[in-house]
Amino acid sequence: MSRVKVLVTRKLPESALKMLDAFDVTVWPEEETAMPRDLLLKEVADKDAVLTMLSEKVDREFLDSAGRLKLVANMAVGYDNIDVPLCTSRGIVVTNTPGVLTDATADLAFSLLMATARRIPEAEEIVRSQRWKGWSPMFLTGQEVWGTTLGIVGMGRIGEAVARRARGFNMEILYYSRSRKEKVEQELGARFCSLDDLLRNSDYVSIHVPLTSETRGLIGERELKLMKPTAVLVNTSRGPVVDEKALVQALRERWIWGAGLDVFEVEPLPASSPLRELPNVVLLPHIGSATIRTRLRMAETAAGNIKEYLLGRKPLTPVNPQVLKG
Repeated sequence: MSRVKVLVTRKLPESALKMLDAFDVTVWPEEETAMPRDLLLKEVADKDAVLTMLSEKVDREFLDSAGRLKLVANMAVGYDNIDVPLCTSRGIVVTNTPGVLTDATADLAFSLLMATARRIPEAEEIVRSQRWKGWSPMFLTGQEVWGTTLGIVGMGRIGEAVARRARGFNMEILYYSRSRKEKVEQELGARFCSLDDLLRNSDYVSIHVPLTSETRGLIGERELKLMKPTAVLVNTSRGPVVDEKALVQALRERWIWGAGLDVFEVEPLPASSPLRELPNVVLLPHIGSATIRTRLRMAETAAGNIKEYLLGRKPLTPVNPQVLKG
């Protein structure tokens, strides 16, 4: 068999790259910085498959530059960076990495909830900067977590995993999703409700929906004003699901008590973002899946999708399986 060509847009662990040994692989050698767009468009021109990150926009310009592309393997569960319908129309398979990052992301979401509720980053900074003067009755008081109400927006794999963690904290669980999850209701006592009712009644709201045309701006000014003034918003899904301008106003004017964010409308978060100046928000650099084991499994799943498909077998996790039937 003649060697086919693969482009990997970021430095990956050796275990993942070894899975592509049968192919002629080009790897962008940087880990923290994305491949420049002009170089990306040049490199993809003669590739049969590309392993992408969320930082790469697989749009019409990209696909027009790709002369013989057969597969796009996204190293993420989400694929809002890819024009899937256009890929499908051109017979290009798109794959993602679902399942492998569920628990890591759920852990991070609950960590954000706890860190925001108990003002942990703020407290640590006070100790590090030697501004701690000693114990006082109401110093750095936060919100209770045990026995409160958690609202989960999007009861998919990650939402369900967060719900399981919430049960350990004796939390009442409300959820809003495209469809009822009777199994989750029976096992975890979760209660299905409208988004408005969830926002009105939850002490914590954790977002776990994909970014689509329907979910973009799902949480805006109206929704934030429905929340309790003591409530905390947690977002580990995609930044544009929340109207960031409205959120800044909500935090400044105390419509809500705080927010924990792992994702933003623009990433990396711009230096000019007013979120940086607010004391009642915890900011993380999109690390929901960032455990050693999970990132290894994500890289290996993405590489495995390429290996299987280019060797004539079905990819592991296709997003548009209808292409495979064509």
